[in-house]
Amino acid sequence: MTDALVVKNLSKNFGGLRAVNDVSFTVKKNETLALIGPNGAGKTTAFNLIMGFYKPDSGTVTAFGHEISGLRPHEVCNIGLARTFQVAKPFGGMTVLDNVMTGAFLRDAQPERARSAAREAINFVGLSAREKFDARDLTTIDQRRLEMARALATQPKILLLDEVMAGLNPYEVDQAVSLIDKLSERGVTIVIVEHLMRAIMAVAKYIVVLDHGQKIAEGIPSEVVKNPEVIRAYLGSSYVQAKEVLHD
Repeated sequence: MTDALVVKNLSKNFGGLRAVNDVSFTVKKNETLALIGPNGAGKTTAFNLIMGFYKPDSGTVTAFGHEISGLRPHEVCNIGLARTFQVAKPFGGMTVLDNVMTGAFLRDAQPERARSAAREAINFVGLSAREKFDARDLTTIDQRRLEMARALATQPKILLLDEVMAGLNPYEVDQAVSLIDKLSERGVTIVIVEHLMRAIMAVAKYIVVLDHGQKIAEGIPSEVVKNPEVIRAYLGSSYVQAKEVLHD
């Protein structure tokens, strides 16, 4: 299987804090990989390094064989990567449709074609009935859907999802899991940061675990959740729940 994303020996310091420390992992084409770990482990910093919001102090990021380390966010997006954010960041006074068109304009500057592409993304995430709503009037889950639609409108080959299920109730989590499965079926390679292990076990084919900026484990989900170091550093009592999910 082709490598979609290769992160090699990536490091980033902020003053005396080493937020990401010599981290390496590979995401195969059309794979869903989960990046997990406690708060402050370096997961979002890794996303920011991949997407060009930060420049790495050392290491490289390669997408489909092309090094993207040091490129600016719009250049990374143009290559075929997109992301969502922990905290939804819509243009509050703009409609859902106009928000998503800002992503579609990356591929097509013609307004009618961009509008059509935006509507396709909006329909895919289930927001068609709200396309004329102002983004600030959406519920939490619909703002998450809008984040995803705006990213999808850029036509990404690789999609980075940063805690898209935070604050959702169990029914909404199931909806989000279904949406991620649909994206995978469409051939999108996904890297997801998420704390909800039930969701991770449902969508991830491979897991990388960070703690204090370092990779402490990686592997298929059934192996990672049994790793004593992962249990100590992150899973804790949640490990029992993860085992129950595995045996359902």
